[in-house]
Amino acid sequence: MSPLSAPASRFPLVRGLATALAAGALATAVAVTPAVANDGWGGDRGSTSGAARDGNGGGGGNDGRQEQGRYRGVVTADRLALRTSPSRGADVIRYARRGEVVSIYCKTPGSEVKGNPLWYLLTDGTWAWGAARYIDNVGPAPRWC
Repeated sequence: MSPLSAPASRFPLVRGLATALAAGALATAVAVTPAVANDGWGGDRGSTSGAARDGNGGGGGNDGRQEQGRYRGVVTADRLALRTSPSRGADVIRYARRGEVVSIYCKTPGSEVKGNPLWYLLTDGTWAWGAARYIDNVGPAPRWC
């Protein structure tokens, strides 16, 4: 088997690169997609009531599931490195500070941080990966990538 045909799961670097490329493609798709004027969530981001979102007590028409990119978390580390892939060795894009509320798109396994292998793909201006060990969920846990 040639190195180019080996499964990506055998090579963490290749898998990380593929993940970063997929995240970049997703970010590009989001950037060129027109925004929707009324997304059903209303202007009150602090509300957790389904009735406040759609007026009929439902979950905004999505059967109680979170919309993609609508998961939230709070940073618990003093300074959390946000990276280009879900790996401690990946390049740092920026840092998040303790108490910062972040928007989470999805979760995936990556390199372990203090026993926790989960990483969150954050969508706050830049698409970056943060170790879930240092981000507490606000509401339901994010979906899998």
